[in-house]
Amino acid sequence: MGPVLPTLLLILAGLLVGGAWSLYRQDAPRGAIVVTGLLAALATVGGVLWLLPGEG
Repeated sequence: MGPVLPTLLLILAGLLVGGAWSLYRQDAPRGAIVVTGLLAALATVGGVLWLLPGEG
């Protein structure tokens, strides 16, 4: 799959960050903002870690 999956994860992370910011600006419940932010962080970490060189 090459660099396709990490690229998609990083795109997803960007969308989630934008969604979290939009929720924050709309005074959404804090839980929704936190969950969206955590999902964005997980997608970012997953995409970056996937791109790091390693075994295999």
